[in-house]
Amino acid sequence: METNKNFRIFLVDDDTFCMGIYRQHLASLGYNDITGFGNGHDCLNHLTEQPDVIFLDYEMSNLSGLEVLKKIKRVNPDIFVVFLSGQASIMTAVNALKFGAFDYIVKGMYELDNITKVLNKIADVIELMRRKKPSMINKFFTL
Repeated sequence: METNKNFRIFLVDDDTFCMGIYRQHLASLGYNDITGFGNGHDCLNHLTEQPDVIFLDYEMSNLSGLEVLKKIKRVNPDIFVVFLSGQASIMTAVNALKFGAFDYIVKGMYELDNITKVLNKIADVIELMRRKKPSMINKFFTL
């Protein structure tokens, strides 16, 4: 299945070089609605823009990625949050998933491929949820 190129994507990373690479990669995949933030506070202040996917650095100054994740999920649990982290610790990844992250990508050699794969996976999940949700007409006829 081809990904939904209409996703509104937030990139949250205090490393401007990494954010530039991610932005360029997403644009090369056909995504146009990409907003970058250098810290978690700015991201949280823009959640009213209703992003579909947030790529979130795990380790940032002032507010950790885990703290940002918890606040995002309190505001809107339906946002797909994907961690991008230099930490390859299994416990860190498990902790992130436990608090609602959709996936955990370790920064390194294959991170761009993994970003592409996770966006495909998110598109698949959205499509499955759309198919499983009964339409109003179906609900009417089952009454």
